[in-house]
Amino acid sequence: MSAQLITSEHSRIVASKDQVYSELQGEAVILDIKSGVYYGLNQVGASVWNLIQTPKTTQEIQTALLAEYDVEAETCNRDLLVLLQDLAAKELIKITNQ
Repeated sequence: MSAQLITSEHSRIVASKDQVYSELQGEAVILDIKSGVYYGLNQVGASVWNLIQTPKTTQEIQTALLAEYDVEAETCNRDLLVLLQDLAAKELIKITNQ
């Protein structure tokens, strides 16, 4: 199965239900129940993971990150899309394009 692509800032992202996660010292550890594989996210990744526990658009996620971290908008957007595509490839998130 190929991962869905994020096509716009209005793409809606939500964490998959087939996983369990825990926060450890500001970072996140995710267990994919289907595969039994663990994934780790740094502090910024953990912030994104917490945001997408309820559906959010990529624009909403980026706005929240820009408010929380000192980062250029272009860098934030690029890094966010890389993270979301990686999570989608691992089937840890679901993407709905509107």
